[in-house]
Amino acid sequence: MSAHDRDVILALDTATPVGSVALCAAAGIVVSRYFDVGLQHSQRLFGEVEAALEAADMDVEGVRAVAVAIGPGSFTGLRIGLSAAKGLCLAAGKDLVTVSTLEALAARLPFAHVPVCTVLDARKREVYAALYDTATGVPVELAPPRAIAPAQLVQERANAPTIFTGDGATAYRELLAGNPAAQFAPLSCARPDAGTIGWLALSKLEKGQTADLASVEPDYLRSPDARPLARA
Repeated sequence: MSAHDRDVILALDTATPVGSVALCAAAGIVVSRYFDVGLQHSQRLFGEVEAALEAADMDVEGVRAVAVAIGPGSFTGLRIGLSAAKGLCLAAGKDLVTVSTLEALAARLPFAHVPVCTVLDARKREVYAALYDTATGVPVELAPPRAIAPAQLVQERANAPTIFTGDGATAYRELLAGNPAAQFAPLSCARPDAGTIGWLALSKLEKGQTADLASVEPDYLRSPDARPLARA
């Protein structure tokens, strides 16, 4: 890895219960690791980062940038992932690249012949959803990420050919299947992963689309359920 360390991105995903870490280069994924710990990502994340770097025989000083899923997703998971990514960037002097969780889901279905609707279960009878055209192999946003009631999403996509993917599509499959033109992605593609996030981040990095470490915040799409108490 020594000759091309500078072309490697360290990517993190903690937006959903199944987290992942990957080292990605233009030629492909160097290392990819998954860990399913519910939403207790803080217990495993840095250990998985260290294991991935060790497997590639490199350290964080050798990566070109750090990428992270910025949301939407679990409030706790997103905070943990972004905090870890910012810490790594500050410690090693690296750029941070943020990637939408929903865009990363769409990227797992390249060259789709109909629009891809990425759907994450947001609880409280809502989903996080966005619509993409992946016909060229790269997601192009058709409708931006938002929190929406599943029934409203069904109404908006009524009779429109659509591929649904994500854990929200699984949770509300029966409702979404009311659209006779609906198709569903394989379960193997229904979760975001760090390898895809790293691949998307490489393109963003080439375009200079890096985040400001001082101001970047998770893209929750709605207010967190738990809010800190106001000071007296």
